[in-house]
Amino acid sequence: MGKDMGEGGDAPPPQAGAEGGDAAGGEGASSGGKKGRYRTDKPWDVDGIDHWKVDPFTKEDNPNGLLDESSFATLFPKYREKYLREVWPSVTRALKEQGVACELNLVEGSMTVRTTRKTFDPYIIIKARDLIKLLSRSVPAPQALKILSDEVQCDVIKIGGLVRNKERYVKRRQRLIGPNGSTLKAIEMLTGCYVLVQGNTVSCMGGWKGLKTVRKIIEDCMRNMHPIYHIKELMIKRELAKDPELAGQSWDRFLPKFKKKNVKRKVPTKVGKGKKDTVFPPAATPSKVDLQIESGEYFLSQDAKRRRAAAEKLEKQKEALSASQKRRQEAFVAPKEEGGEGGGGSAGGGEGEGGGGKKKKKTEVGSEDVAAMAAALKAKSKAKKDADDKKNTKEDAGNFVMGSGMKKKRSAEAAPAEEVKASKKKK
Repeated sequence: MGKDMGEGGDAPPPQAGAEGGDAAGGEGASSGGKKGRYRTDKPWDVDGIDHWKVDPFTKEDNPNGLLDESSFATLFPKYREKYLREVWPSVTRALKEQGVACELNLVEGSMTVRTTRKTFDPYIIIKARDLIKLLSRSVPAPQALKILSDEVQCDVIKIGGLVRNKERYVKRRQRLIGPNGSTLKAIEMLTGCYVLVQGNTVSCMGGWKGLKTVRKIIEDCMRNMHPIYHIKELMIKRELAKDPELAGQSWDRFLPKFKKKNVKRKVPTKVGKGKKDTVFPPAATPSKVDLQIESGEYFLSQDAKRRRAAAEKLEKQKEALSASQKRRQEAFVAPKEEGGEGGGGSAGGGEGEGGGGKKKKKTEVGSEDVAAMAAALKAKSKAKKDADDKKNTKEDAGNFVMGSGMKKKRSAEAAPAEEVKASKKKK
């Protein structure tokens, strides 16, 4: 039985199998070892084909449409409501061309997209989801609508949780934007992506390669690495890509290498004395319950505790009332006179010397004489002033009545007197 099976024609002849193995081995050797042993030439795989090219998906590729409905929804902030109401017709028009329905709910503050019977592209609903996500993150509608094309992808990077300190987070986010947005503009030009910093997120649009670079720049910036280092590296790479001789070589020797600087912490000049080592650890801080047990309050009933609290409150009120009354009484206390103690002392001294009459000090006598003299001078000056005023009033009245005749008479009387004086001088 075994002999018949061994000699039967069910099994392939060993000679043919050996020949086939040798042939396969020959092909494998020619095509590059074990991996290319069973590789055969494909008529459509030629050198001119771009394997990375994405062919557009048309209606002819899926004439029957989709079997089930898919939908996505996202919320948007209150400040975006006005803008979304203005641009929503253009968004609806663009999605309608792709066979996608959209809805703007202002009551709930949400945007919804869903497939319809006219939808032919199964991936377009993912693109529509990215569209409403970008619109909610303050990306302008004309820019956000570019996401519907196959060549553009998007990435929303969350940067809010990368830095704990708020002040440090604001500084690093501003560092990413740069003065007048110059750093952000340089990143957009070198990566070919659209970048928008809004709140705690960064919205990016572009190709996959550019999005990967942008994400690395943003994450390194929030980890305290300045974007200028990446910008320098990208500029050098762009120049090296223009040289066809360097296409198959390593660019490491051309790229800059930045070393991390470990800044040493400042050592304090004055170091305080350390705590003395003790055998036993310090006593624990007593809790509120321990203090109550120690004072005996813990064992009192609720009524006793209330009475005790009321008594303490009343005592505090009495202390405050007495302090306020004392403050008010201070306003009615007469001030101390400076000369009172001196007068009493002089009187006591007079009695002690011999019981005679009170003697005045020299300073007191002198002050009384000066006051009397000043009063007399004032009276004299006042009397003189009154006499001058009366005289002046009489002369004014005479001048008014006599007119210019009095003046001529006085001048005539004064002339002979002047002549007499001149003759005496000549002699």
